[in-house]
Amino acid sequence: MTIVPRWEWRTFGASFGPAEERLAAAEAGPVEDSDEVYLLSLHGDASVKLRGGLLDAKRLLQTDGDLEQWKPVFKAPLPLSDTDAAALLDLIGVHDLRSTDLRETAVRKHRARFTIGGCMAELSEFRTKEGRTRTIAVEATDPQLVRAAVRELGLQDAHTMCVARGLKALVGWGERRAAVIDVGTNSVKFQLADEGLEGWEPVIDRAEVTRLGEGLEATGELGEAPVARTADAVAGMVAEAREHGAAEIIAVGTAGLRSAPNRARFIDAVKERCGIAVEVISGDEEARLAYLGATSGLALHGSLAVFDSGGGSSQFTFGDERFSVDVGAVRVTERFGLDRAVSADVIAETRAALEQDLSRLRGDRPDAVVGMGGAVTNLAAVGLQLAPYDPDRIQGTTLDRAEIERQIELYRSRAADARRDIVGLQPARAEVILAGACIVRTVLELLDAEALTVSDRGLRHGVLIARA
Repeated sequence: MTIVPRWEWRTFGASFGPAEERLAAAEAGPVEDSDEVYLLSLHGDASVKLRGGLLDAKRLLQTDGDLEQWKPVFKAPLPLSDTDAAALLDLIGVHDLRSTDLRETAVRKHRARFTIGGCMAELSEFRTKEGRTRTIAVEATDPQLVRAAVRELGLQDAHTMCVARGLKALVGWGERRAAVIDVGTNSVKFQLADEGLEGWEPVIDRAEVTRLGEGLEATGELGEAPVARTADAVAGMVAEAREHGAAEIIAVGTAGLRSAPNRARFIDAVKERCGIAVEVISGDEEARLAYLGATSGLALHGSLAVFDSGGGSSQFTFGDERFSVDVGAVRVTERFGLDRAVSADVIAETRAALEQDLSRLRGDRPDAVVGMGGAVTNLAAVGLQLAPYDPDRIQGTTLDRAEIERQIELYRSRAADARRDIVGLQPARAEVILAGACIVRTVLELLDAEALTVSDRGLRHGVLIARA
């Protein structure tokens, strides 16, 4: 008998809104109630359950973004043969079934099956003595069919989680804590978070301006001092994550590292200091992950344009289209000398150049625009006169053209030192905020939008959702 691995997408939650209506209209299959016992392990998320007198075990082969490919290992009655018992121990990562790193969890399950887009879809309710939850799963041998079915259900932005992780979260056992470090051209962002059924809950979320890309525009290489101070910052964040019990630490690098031919100098410096490998991600992947992070906390409808303006580049997502443009606040600052007081003519020259550099945006007319990143959140904080910064007030606020124009004039007339006195502005961003404001204003102009919705979430949140 040939065993064929299958790709699965799954999410948990109390309600799935329109997706349930779409399932109700799909081709219906059997509805079943069953009593099952899951074997959960602190050493992995393999699927192991006892149902109908048979022990059913599946191994995770690989992941592809939000999809997981699972392969059946065996389905056998108890007691297990020596071969199956050895396979089970290897699967769950222990040497003895009496290990305290294992837990049996009894589950009362109600599930309804449907066929949608050539895939099997299942809407289930799990009940344990600790509580109840609901889950939707979509599976097929073809991952593209699974993704298409998930889009048809309108769930492409939902938080994904396999059965074992969902049950651990439900029963409050083996809580997962992970950290993401986002190494940007201007700043390094750090988030430590715990995973629950509704997604990742931040424990620590902060940023440190290190100016890794300082001088990159002029010399084409990362400088020794920026590399040293940024590597030190990353090492400090890794130490903090380990101190707080992070089981996984993911570090990603963006535009500054993508464009620097001597990026290995920085990657090696981080590896030497703390043993973490920094992955330099592509512009398209950065846009995809930033989109996931930004939209996970906002209830917006219709066509969306989501952009993240960083120090070395800006990422854009329009539905299924995403791209990166080498336009960032650090680069624009160094190109036009915007870290000091400048004339209105310099601003006009800057904006004309930005319109040319961002010309790919012309013609797009989204229903809503979402902005994220340090420039956008600092503009919002200054508009709200926030001291100290409050992410809850920033998340979902609106930033319009008039306010951005006001702030451009505010920064244009001041050198960096004088800008640091402006309420709401992070002092370390004083040099690059004028360039950031010009970029954001140009994006709105080209998209013919009067305002944008601000997201305090971004790439680091997307990395947690998709990769942790």
